[in-house]
Amino acid sequence: MNTIDIAKAYIKAVQTGDQATLGSIISPDVIWHQPGKNRFSGTHRGMVSVGPMLGAMMEASQGTFAITRADHYMANGDWVAITIEFAGEANGIKLKQAGVDLIRIEGGKIVEVRLFSSDQAQEDAFWGQ
Repeated sequence: MNTIDIAKAYIKAVQTGDQATLGSIISPDVIWHQPGKNRFSGTHRGMVSVGPMLGAMMEASQGTFAITRADHYMANGDWVAITIEFAGEANGIKLKQAGVDLIRIEGGKIVEVRLFSSDQAQEDAFWGQ
């Protein structure tokens, strides 16, 4: 699988909740950069930190947070940028906005994730402190 194939498998697995695929393509040592100034923001190292954070995000949104669309996959060496749309409902806020997921792939595994939101203030309010 090339980097685009891995990125597409990642997005599909996120959208369908395919934990087995996610476990097979995300490095246990992944570095995850969650944007903003909310309770999930910051750099999280390893799936021992990332997994619980993602679980807490699903809990906070009562399972509504999702990547609703992924349009373009652009590779540059080990990096793949994916234009996405994400949505959900939490803290009385309905969220739907564009973003970019930037993932770095080495040895067939996702080793780094950087996320970008088109309206970070809204996303911060959505997740809360």
